[in-house]
Formats: sequence, C-alpha cells, structure tokens
Amino acid sequence: MRLKTILVTVAVLAVLSIGAFIVRRPAPPAATDVRLNQPLVTADAIEKGTKLRLSDAGKTVELTRQADGTWHVPSYYDMQADFNKLSGFVGNLTEAKVQRLVTSSPERIARLEFKDTKIELLDRADQVVFTATLGRNAETGGGRFVRFGNEPKAYLTNLSAWLDPEAKNWANAELLSVKADEIARIEIPFPEGGSVTVSRAKKEDPWTAGNPPAGQSVKADRVASLLSSITSLRFSETSALDDPNLSAAKANLRPLKLTTFDNQTITVALGRKPGEKKIKPLAATPDKSGPAALGNLADLAKQPARKDGEPAAESANPLAPEFETIPAGPVFAVVSHSDASAPVNALMQKRGFQIAEYTFTGLPQKADELFEPAPPPNP
Repeated sequence: MRLKTILVTVAVLAVLSIGAFIVRRPAPPAATDVRLNQPLVTADAIEKGTKLRLSDAGKTVELTRQADGTWHVPSYYDMQADFNKLSGFVGNLTEAKVQRLVTSSPERIARLEFKDTKIELLDRADQVVFTATLGRNAETGGGRFVRFGNEPKAYLTNLSAWLDPEAKNWANAELLSVKADEIARIEIPFPEGGSVTVSRAKKEDPWTAGNPPAGQSVKADRVASLLSSITSLRFSETSALDDPNLSAAKANLRPLKLTTFDNQTITVALGRKPGEKKIKPLAATPDKSGPAALGNLADLAKQPARKDGEPAAESANPLAPEFETIPAGPVFAVVSHSDASAPVNALMQKRGFQIAEYTFTGLPQKADELFEPAPPPNP
C-alpha cells in the first residue's frame, strides 16, 4: 500500500515538473540576420564580376575585365587599369564586414543619406551580381552605412574605401614596365650636340664609358638617378595626337636609347615646345583728325619755328620695345620598343603623354655631369 502511494506521488511530481518546464521555458531566439559578420562583398561575387561600376557625385566610371585577365577603362581611351589601385579597392571590399543591422524603418533610413554613391558588380551578361548603396559615415565608432540593392534595411560596415569616379584616375599611368637592373647600355645625347654611352656587362658591374675624359670615371650615382627616373616614367596627363604642343615637342626631342641584357632596345624621347620672347606690338595711335586735332595744332604753333634743313627735335623719351615671354609648353614622352608587340607601342598610337617637368629638366645637360675623378689605383 505504501509502495503504491509512493509511485503515485512520483508520477504526480513528474507531471507537475513537465508542466512547469513548458510554462517557464524561454522563448526561441529571434532569427539572426544572415548578413551579419559576413564580408561586404563575397569572394564568389568578385569571381563572377567582369565589370565594376562606381558612382558618386553624379559621375560614373566602369572598369571591365578582358579575356586575358587584365582590366581596362573603356571611358578613358580603353587604357589598361591600374592593377595596384584596383586590387587595393577590391581588397577593402572583401575585408569589410557587416557589423550590425541599423534599422528597417524608412524614416530612419532616409536620415542616413543614401544618395547616388553606389558599387556594382556585373557578370559577362551584364547581370548584376552585387549592388550596394553607401550612406554617410557613422558619427561614433567609425564605419559607413550601406544598403544592399533595394532591401528596406540599413546596415553598418567597417568599409573605409573611397569611391573614385574619375576615369583617368583608374588608368595605369606607367609608361615603361622595364626595371633598372635589366638595362645594360644607355646612350645619352646632349642639347648642344654629342652624346655619351655608358654600359655594363652584368647588373652588378660598374658603369663604364668608351672614351672617358682623362683621369675620369663614370659617376655611378648620376647614372643610377637618371636610369631610375626614366624606367619609372609615368604620365600626368594625356593630349590628342593633333595637339600643337605635342607637335612642337616632337620637333625638340632628346632621345635616350636603352638596351637591355637580352638585346631589346627602348627609346625614350623627351621634349617640349621651347619658351619664347616676342616683341609686343605697339599700341595703335588714336585717330586725331578733324576737330579733335585743333588742340594739337595750337600746341604746334607755340613751338619755335625750325630753320630750313634743321632736323626735327627728337623725343626726350624714345619708345623702347617691350617684350613678352611665352612660357615653354608641357613636357611629352614618346616611347618606342623594339618588340613590336610591346603594349607601349600601341599606347603611343592613342594619345600624347605628358610627364612631370622635373623628369625633363633633370636630364644631364653636359657630359661633365656624368664623370668624376677616378679613384687612385690599388697599390
């Protein structure tokens, strides 16, 4: 009897425990947004994308991936894109994380300043594989607000990339892809005529000249500086092929010829339109005929009469000619490569390429700049 009572009591307690658990159990956790703690742009989207479109402040630029894997800027003469700049930007996109969902309220979303700052990736069929609109930067804690497509949600990310909508800024400004260590020989002409050729058998060997001045040897630092500025040549602006400044520059070029250790030749010719001094045209004398000339006639009447054969009095202040200075034009680089398939040859057919002035003015002006006293021989 007592055993039966105990069993009934245990059963009742079990039922009560189950009921209490059901009543007091916690509510299931709310569903977590799948975007949180994920990259802003997935690696899969990057892989599928063959066109990157950036928009900001009413401007848009597109970069397209070619069949050979290179990226071009179609809107800037289809020049090849700057790979370092592009890879850095894409790296920022994939490293940025979605930190939190900020709001789903249309009113609050409107205050986050989502305008026309947009990033888009498209595939080969021009189908969008990723699109996001960037809002303003967060005031506290850093980061930037973002919306994906037309979703009624705003997120906060730690993206720090700048969207550059200028097409020219995405073009690869590098004109030469040769390294200084690859150069075996340099022919250097001078403005007043003559030239010096320096060469080396191996990259670690010192530079030598065929007929150096007596007691002189090649100044290694000067040659290294020259070679560095030429092999790292970059354009700062481009011009149309019919630009008069380009035509004038081509008539005043200094061609430096580089020969590589594998016997390829690269000619780098730099020049610009020289500055000029011109006499300013004299100002036109105002017409003083008619009644307006009476005052002058009265003044002439007051002057003493000149005897026959006496020369006219010269002006106390004869007019001296005035000159105006016309500054020199921009510096252009004209590059040619012995390998017909070298990209620089095709590039030169598209535009004229302006470079920094100091690259041109820093060229040696005289042969003396390339030599220094030779060190004494070893005992």
